[in-house]
Amino acid sequence: MAQLSAALQPVQPGREDVVAADAALSRVKEYLHSHPQQTDVVRVRVEEDDTVLVLPRAAVELFTQILAYMAAGHGVSVVPADAELTTQQAADLLNVSRPYVIGLLEAGAIEYRKVGKHRRVKAASLMEYMRNDDQRRRQAADELSALTQEMGMA
Repeated sequence: MAQLSAALQPVQPGREDVVAADAALSRVKEYLHSHPQQTDVVRVRVEEDDTVLVLPRAAVELFTQILAYMAAGHGVSVVPADAELTTQQAADLLNVSRPYVIGLLEAGAIEYRKVGKHRRVKAASLMEYMRNDDQRRRQAADELSALTQEMGMA
């Protein structure tokens, strides 16, 4: 659990990190686009000493998502899909209170299990909830926008 706690601490990019991430993002995206699914691995050459790193393509694709968040100035955490989180860790990821998360769990909105009297939240279930919540929010915003246009207020 200590290893997971360290993984949940977001890496907050500084100004130089944002610039570097933005520059790297465009190059990595360009490479992936120009080499669509040709191989399951990507070879990366380190300029300083010509070391060649062999990386899984899926990891490089995930790396582009990390770079995109960093380029936008957002902190980034990587959480294994099969990880189990405490209710406090889940609350921190959702940016809500722990009692609110417990309410979501008890309402069946997020899958969890009990270990003794403690609840453990499945990271994959939490991510699914976050995706669904984002989709609901976008849909509500779209409906509000359509209603505003319909009423001639836009």
